[in-house]
Amino acid sequence: MTADSELVPAAEALAAMRRFEVTPLAGLVGEGGLVVIAPHPDDESLACGGLISAACAEGRRVKVVVVSDGTGSHPRSRSYPRPRLRGLREAEARQAVTALGLAPRHLEFLRLPDRYVPSEGVAAEAAVESITALAQSVAATALFVSWRHDPHCDHQAAYRLARAAQRRTGAALYEYSVWGAALKPSAPVTSVNHGFRFGVGRHQLRKRRAISAHRSQVSDLIADDPTGFRLSARDLARLSGPYESFVAGAE
Repeated sequence: MTADSELVPAAEALAAMRRFEVTPLAGLVGEGGLVVIAPHPDDESLACGGLISAACAEGRRVKVVVVSDGTGSHPRSRSYPRPRLRGLREAEARQAVTALGLAPRHLEFLRLPDRYVPSEGVAAEAAVESITALAQSVAATALFVSWRHDPHCDHQAAYRLARAAQRRTGAALYEYSVWGAALKPSAPVTSVNHGFRFGVGRHQLRKRRAISAHRSQVSDLIADDPTGFRLSARDLARLSGPYESFVAGAE
């Protein structure tokens, strides 16, 4: 956050995101590649599915990085203990990016602990190095990561990792909100002064197929954990709309 950044109510910032100017992919990324950094398996499809599909259709170089192992979604399941759940969620992510037109070999898993993604220390530094190397491998001119104010600790940690990698690569940094709607309207957040909306357009069907590939998150596939996570119909409708919004990430 820069010295002249101001705090505004979350409702004001989220409304500003919905009014961003619609911008073509080249306006966001330029001529280079891009990296999408997802805190969990499914965030890449929910927030950037249209963007990824469009980039692949244009033949751009794309990498998707999943930061956490995703095993916090159903912590009490006996049928899916953590190792099996991690394997399931990674398989779902591979199916999802394939639906978007991205070969699974361009999907990387950092496997940091879900709900405990670090933003400092040895593991965090290794993650930053991995993201930096992937960005350099595709000559990335843009990185996309979760909004710094998304009300989930892993989303905030992923932002900090991406910010550190951005400083090393010089690429532009864009932030997307997955869970901003869960913030109290009056919660103070950094003002949103600049950003863009990307029109999903003809890529909307691919995006919906990608989201549906995450069956553990959108269905009762795992039925033995009453505390397990599942995306609501309202969440799916909100995140499957015609536009994806990206905040131009100031320091």
